Amino acid sequence: MPVKRPTNDEMIEVCASLGLHMDPAEMGAFLDLMEPTVDAYNALELIPEQLPQVTYPRTPGYQPEGEENKYNAWYYKTTIQGAEAGILTGKTIVLKDNVCLAGVPMMNGASTLQGYVPEIDATIVTRILEAGGTILGKAHCEYFCFSGGSHTSALGPVINPRKEGHSAGGSSSGSAALVAAGEVDMAIGGDQGGSIRIPSSYCGVAGMKPTHGLVPYTGIMPIELTLDHTGPITATVADNALLLEALAGPDGLDPRQAGAKTFAYTNALTGDIEGLRIGVVKEGFGHPVSQSDVDEYVQKGAACFRKLGAQVDEVSIPMHLQGPVIWSAIAHEGATAQMMLGNGFGVNWKGLYVTSLMRAHDAWRGRADELSDSLKVTMMMGQYMLRKHRGYHYAKAQNLARRLRAAYDHAFESFDLLLMPTLPMKATELPAPGASPAEICRCGFEMLPNTCPFDVTGHPAMTIPCGMSQDLPVGMMLIGKHWDEETIYRAAHVFEQSGDWKKM
Repeated sequence: MPVKRPTNDEMIEVCASLGLHMDPAEMGAFLDLMEPTVDAYNALELIPEQLPQVTYPRTPGYQPEGEENKYNAWYYKTTIQGAEAGILTGKTIVLKDNVCLAGVPMMNGASTLQGYVPEIDATIVTRILEAGGTILGKAHCEYFCFSGGSHTSALGPVINPRKEGHSAGGSSSGSAALVAAGEVDMAIGGDQGGSIRIPSSYCGVAGMKPTHGLVPYTGIMPIELTLDHTGPITATVADNALLLEALAGPDGLDPRQAGAKTFAYTNALTGDIEGLRIGVVKEGFGHPVSQSDVDEYVQKGAACFRKLGAQVDEVSIPMHLQGPVIWSAIAHEGATAQMMLGNGFGVNWKGLYVTSLMRAHDAWRGRADELSDSLKVTMMMGQYMLRKHRGYHYAKAQNLARRLRAAYDHAFESFDLLLMPTLPMKATELPAPGASPAEICRCGFEMLPNTCPFDVTGHPAMTIPCGMSQDLPVGMMLIGKHWDEETIYRAAHVFEQSGDWKKM
């Protein structure tokens, strides 16, 4: 798209936004100074981009309806067959619809992005296919991924397969629902405040948020660079470890991956946790929104670990209660600046910018009234704070994030894993059509107090089901040291094999 020299009126508007004041003669002189730069931009337009190659054939697919999509969990169905042999041979996988899949539509839950078709595959797509997996399409997610409930997608709510009329959790709502329903073996989720672990907990499946940077985010629509995580959602711990094994490791494009350490995670499934030290975090229980049966089931899960041979003791981490406060400033201001004002990718980082997605995402500016209420309230507050306080609170929160990480790391000097409820509650009922903004936002954010702190600190955290109450799953979260997903898998697998979680 050719770059034109700005007009006087356009530059007057730009100057006003910068607090600059110029008379017409001065303005004309500056416009003349910009001419060589305009020429440079037009020369840049002529240089082809170097984008990752797409190597596995696929068709655009179709949007399933009716009984073929009874939970409204599918966005698009297609079949992309991976390599003939690999560790994922025979496994079926669905992608969260914030992941670029070349030639297949992507809307990230948002009406303003509907109609966009990526021309590249995300790194994790290529890795799944190279490992022999079969991708079956895209799963619905929440409106630009900004809800912990499954009620904000532009194409309607995702229904929890465990109990009709209840939330599947968000924002990876369709991913968890399709795994829980048995329609796929594995799914990709994304997690900035809990969006892998929330739907996995609500739906009773295994969801791992890996260490920040372990899995490349290349080719996935970002929200906030320091919070962005992607990882596996599966029906079993063994499948979860297998998928992470295929996904993990630097790709040379994502700068967040410095220092990433990978392992053969399936080798951790030894069946032995004798002597493993597990700290039950006192502050993870008894939140104002906590349900007593959730706390009780997770305490029973901790007791089960003790019977299985682990050393289990309570630990107090008072700063855990400040985690949501720290996360809030980063999420509100960071997401507003990067995901919305920065067209998804922002500036000032070295990585793959999906420029076609940036242009398509720009459509929200003329259609902002269509955004979900949960995203509107986030943007309104984020923009207010950026304008009024110039990013001070975002900066302070990022500084405090180091103290929060240190608080957990101090506990890890005495324990191998930390344990707490994934969420303070079981799946809630979906808001009724026409629900108030207050109800929509409450159901979108009320479940975050235990999940969001670990998006800030980057520690790996996994939810596994530990019981069923009132026909709804209860999730238990295991948190590990940075790059130590294998210890989480070791413990989670032993717990899973100890009995049927639905009868615990």
